[in-house]
Amino acid sequence: MDDILLGGVMLGNVIILEGMPGTGKTTLALEFLYRGAAEMNEPGLLLSFETSPEKLRRDAAGFGWDLLELERQDKLKILEPEPKGLWDDLQNGEGPVFQELNRLGAKRLVIDSLTPLRIMAEQNGPYALRAILHKLLDQLIKIPVTAMITTEISSTRPVGETGALAEQYLGDTVMTLRKQARRRSVHRSIEIAKSRGQDFISGWHSLKIREGHGISVFPRVYARPRDNEEQPTSTYRVSSGNASLDSMLGGGLLKGSITLVSGVSGTGKTILGMQFLSEGARAQERCLLVSLDEHPEQILRNADALGLDFRSLHEAEHILLHYDSPLEVELDEHFYWVKGLVEKHNVTRVVIDSVATYENALPDESREFSVALANYLKGRMVTTIFNFECPELLGISQINDRMKSSAIADSIVLLNYIEISTMIRRAITIPKSRGSQPDHRTREYRIEQGGITILDDKSVEGVERVPQLPLSSYYGVLARAPTRHSPIIDEHVAAGKPLPKSKLPKSSLKDKKESTGKARSRKGR
Repeated sequence: MDDILLGGVMLGNVIILEGMPGTGKTTLALEFLYRGAAEMNEPGLLLSFETSPEKLRRDAAGFGWDLLELERQDKLKILEPEPKGLWDDLQNGEGPVFQELNRLGAKRLVIDSLTPLRIMAEQNGPYALRAILHKLLDQLIKIPVTAMITTEISSTRPVGETGALAEQYLGDTVMTLRKQARRRSVHRSIEIAKSRGQDFISGWHSLKIREGHGISVFPRVYARPRDNEEQPTSTYRVSSGNASLDSMLGGGLLKGSITLVSGVSGTGKTILGMQFLSEGARAQERCLLVSLDEHPEQILRNADALGLDFRSLHEAEHILLHYDSPLEVELDEHFYWVKGLVEKHNVTRVVIDSVATYENALPDESREFSVALANYLKGRMVTTIFNFECPELLGISQINDRMKSSAIADSIVLLNYIEISTMIRRAITIPKSRGSQPDHRTREYRIEQGGITILDDKSVEGVERVPQLPLSSYYGVLARAPTRHSPIIDEHVAAGKPLPKSKLPKSSLKDKKESTGKARSRKGR
């Protein structure tokens, strides 16, 4: 909350905390009082109209807050005033409530909630509540005290625009809590509508009510402008952990760059990421793998099976693992933890596996989140790999549409399955690498002991017992539907030989004749 308010709420402000039932108004108000009394030596008074002190103490104990002990220390007091009694006290500017505030030397006040006073005000005319709130604010200024007043809102009113209510105008700070369904879960959030005398981060911020802790607020993720508007850059290159890939990229990855690695499941994205992190860890860098698909134990098991020293580097804390369930990931909270790990451990290499989870979890917010995450990591000169799960088995046809993070990536590495004759093989392509002169040739690679091995053109022939056609006979890595006819057709056409009809499927021969006829027609014209 203090981060959203850029340091905290202004001393002496009256905070209006509004929301529907179950959004966390009373819990947030209780924590506001508890933290002040227990941690900042600021005594507080709670006026509760609808919840008994016993229930408040019980609920607070569930978060680890001992209200009874604070009451014994005279740092906290819970009162149950009658609405009419408080109304009369406010009219006179004195009474038990104000006496208790002065006796405690209270610095914080909570009124939970405003609804009973609103009901009484309706009996005294349309402007009665506004007048009584004016008197309350005048009294609080004299003490002085920072107050939080909870109030209910109706679901029929637009979120953040609860109508022409007196407290909206008279309150110094207005916070709106909401709870909304998100697929099969519930997402809570908070918005600062206004706060006099200070700036704050606008928009909806994620909020969680956590057992044994209380309220957790995670500022919404956005690309915050830095004091220094110049984006830090470097011409220094770091190794990907694979010498052949470094060569294809024009000498390695630029420090502080973002690389998008795309491929369908099983093409080796995670393995490539582990090689990249292991290379940094062996150089005594701190590295981070953020997994949204596989549990860390499964990642370590797979690394062991390939003979990678990933586990030992993890146990030595050179490689950190952070796992978030793809079904429960909350982008604001996720960013908070990633940012915390990067800054606490001075991480210089990060792999996100994979960013497709962000798009699946929150399609409308994923691009904004990816841009903000990339902006943050680039600002700290962290060299990053974003893995992306491509849905197309053979090739990829829509880079910008499928991969919404592609525009922010400095380099793109495509890992593909390709079909040559009757065999499925893997191919790697570098279609984009900013600030570099990459090798755009598609090359074959294999996953074997030690990780990914990229084959030279000369090493393809004779590697396996069964004969293989060279990868150069294939085209269509970037096509939705790669050419389906046999590569024998291309070989005979290139050599000027007639097509062997007995060895070709009728459909392939027909397709070839049609394409040849069209080419001759164009040439004649």
